[in-house]
Amino acid sequence: MQIAFIVAILLYMLSAACYFAYLFLQRDRLQQVGGLLLIGGFICQTVTIGWAFAATGYMPVGNLHETLSMTAWAVVGAFLLLNLKFRLKILGVYVAPLAVFILLIIHIITIFAGDAAFALAAGVGVLYLLQERNIKTKTRGFFFKRLPSLDLLDTTGYACIVSGFTLLTIGLVSGMVYAKILWGRFWSWDPKEVWSAITWIFYAVHLHVRLAIGWRGRRAAVMAIVGLGVLLFTFFGVNFLLSGHHGQFTRY
Repeated sequence: MQIAFIVAILLYMLSAACYFAYLFLQRDRLQQVGGLLLIGGFICQTVTIGWAFAATGYMPVGNLHETLSMTAWAVVGAFLLLNLKFRLKILGVYVAPLAVFILLIIHIITIFAGDAAFALAAGVGVLYLLQERNIKTKTRGFFFKRLPSLDLLDTTGYACIVSGFTLLTIGLVSGMVYAKILWGRFWSWDPKEVWSAITWIFYAVHLHVRLAIGWRGRRAAVMAIVGLGVLLFTFFGVNFLLSGHHGQFTRY
């Protein structure tokens, strides 16, 4: 039934693409194809839910994945019923992407949003070191005139780290739930999982030494830059140098 669930997501994604194309091109054929794809995805999801109910005897809402799946199914079902009566075809532009968003948001979006926040923190760290060097050498050159104060850069970097760490934590927890669904266990010591945990620990230490010991300014900037290196190895190095069930070019 995992295949049916994956097919449902793919059909929802194709439906969203057709509806968006219809929004801009106003071709009725695109809307019709988008509607058929949405119905196909709904049928696949219904089969998945029905199979789970038949196997367990209760509605599949026992974990986060199942709850999100039921939510997406209900949204699409409500739209299909509403469309039968009121013919609100254009609403598919909202419903199809929303279904995909609900099914994928917890794991994928939070992980990449967290990565983006860490990348920004590293960039801010580089700017901090440049500005600090300008101040120490009393060089009022190109960068000195254009860069913010050290306090603002330090505060911005800290905000990026906090945001990234929060998103990474949510992404890893949801990823563990998803792993339980796919592979029957929360943790399997896969290289990607191990290095994801190492990344999380690194940034946890980063926040700890800042809050408990007072590592700010230059030390915090250097740690943010080093953290990006750890992150990049988790993203690329593990895929090229190590193997696991996550597969090549798969994040977390």
